[in-house]
Amino acid sequence: MIEADRVVVGISGASGAAIGLRIVELLALTQTCEVHLVISPAAERVLVDEVGAEALPRLRERASHCHRYDDIGASIASGSFRTAGMIVAPCSIRSLSAIATGILDNLLVRAADVQLKERRKLVLLVRESPLHLGHLRAMTQATEIGAIIAPPVPAFYLRPDSLAGAIDHIARRAIQLLDLKVTRVAQTEWSGGAGS
Repeated sequence: MIEADRVVVGISGASGAAIGLRIVELLALTQTCEVHLVISPAAERVLVDEVGAEALPRLRERASHCHRYDDIGASIASGSFRTAGMIVAPCSIRSLSAIATGILDNLLVRAADVQLKERRKLVLLVRESPLHLGHLRAMTQATEIGAIIAPPVPAFYLRPDSLAGAIDHIARRAIQLLDLKVTRVAQTEWSGGAGS
């Protein structure tokens, strides 16, 4: 496995955990990406609530490496562990704020901070609505230090015929933002879960 194909995926506790699951599924399908996964405890609950009881084991099975949320000494917390970047999907306002202000109290935000300090791509699918000024300022601050803010907005112009179709497009778009050597992820059916 070559270093440029390593991708870190963080899933925080915001609604929309199915997007993070789909990103991991798509990256795993490339068979050239080494996916390093970190999931917050809140995200574990959201996955069960929004996708179903099978979502968490399915997610862990598709990742190359699963890291504990509290293991701030994991490989992905070091700048010497080279990656192609990181996607946080969904990104809660708590995680966004911690990343923007450098509060590195768990592995998800620590790994995100490493991407920024090493000048690698960090894509944050911030999931909240409506937004108050504090949210917007945190987004601005994260952007100023190098993050890409990519709210998970459906592409209505594609006329998706299901929630699963909208999720798939959002996931593919997030992956594209990393500029991986894999230029196209195979078109596949998504098994989805609750609400798909």
